[in-house]
Amino acid sequence: MVGSSVASNGQVSVEHTGELLPVVCLMGPTATGKTDAAAQLTESLDAEIISVDSSLVYRGMDIGTAKPDAEFLRRYPHHLVDIRDPNDTYSVADFYQDCTRLIEQITARGRVPILAGGTMFYYNALEQGLTDLPQANPALRAEIDSQAKALGWTAMHQKLAQLDSESAARIDPQDTQRVQRALEIVMSSGMTVQAHNAKRKPGIANPLVKIALAFSDRSVLHERIALRFDIMLEQGLQSEVEALLQSGVNRDTPAMRMIGYRQMLEFLEDGLTKTVMRDKGVAATRQLAKRQLTWLRNQRNVLWWMDSGLKDKQFQPLVQLVRSIIRV
Repeated sequence: MVGSSVASNGQVSVEHTGELLPVVCLMGPTATGKTDAAAQLTESLDAEIISVDSSLVYRGMDIGTAKPDAEFLRRYPHHLVDIRDPNDTYSVADFYQDCTRLIEQITARGRVPILAGGTMFYYNALEQGLTDLPQANPALRAEIDSQAKALGWTAMHQKLAQLDSESAARIDPQDTQRVQRALEIVMSSGMTVQAHNAKRKPGIANPLVKIALAFSDRSVLHERIALRFDIMLEQGLQSEVEALLQSGVNRDTPAMRMIGYRQMLEFLEDGLTKTVMRDKGVAATRQLAKRQLTWLRNQRNVLWWMDSGLKDKQFQPLVQLVRSIIRV
């Protein structure tokens, strides 16, 4: 086993007391450079990268997810990228199963797993364990989507509050994918999410070295988010979404409700102007970043890496720190 603690100066220390290798977690809100930091870590560590990003699992969804290009992925291979078609689902249970298996395989090779991404409930599943929730029910999901079209997602969140008040209290009404999933769980099983929590799969035994990349000035993050969304538009987000629809991707699939894709669909099919579409996409991304930061602030033993190297992608000081922490 390995113990971890946060010293008074904020530095995380890890003391090896057994054979389990640590898992490095590069966390943080969107647009802070986690992917580049992970890549630089692999140049100094005998390590492999596992993506912790629910959007990067989908093939053909590259621009709107800010997916690293093919050349970058050849140079710095990532597990759990391009493993699903957009019409398929990828649940937190799928991630838990895939990631725990990969961590076991990577550490068996004597290498350090580097988890990089901002899907925070994935990290939570690894650390806290995972409830054995019902499998996805496509028919019920379609019924919920149909009701949402007629009534709106605010009404669906209110319905969730009637069926599972605790889940409704912790899920943002605008987080349509999680509202849908919570409704699916309680409607298919007759049990609330909390009731399922009694049967949890355990968290991983490996120690987690949790590092959050963030900017001390929130306006800097907001500027980067806006710039990145504008770049997506310039690179052809509209053409990407049009091609996905033409290839048979259902506009109501969870993948197409991701930020950027959802707003582009509203522009293409629901009469939203391009300016409003852009502003809504930027605003939704900022809200996501706010939720990510709130989640991180509520976590234990997180080392906050503020500002240094984030703008110019110079992560050598961070690499040195990680090497000193994990001591491998």
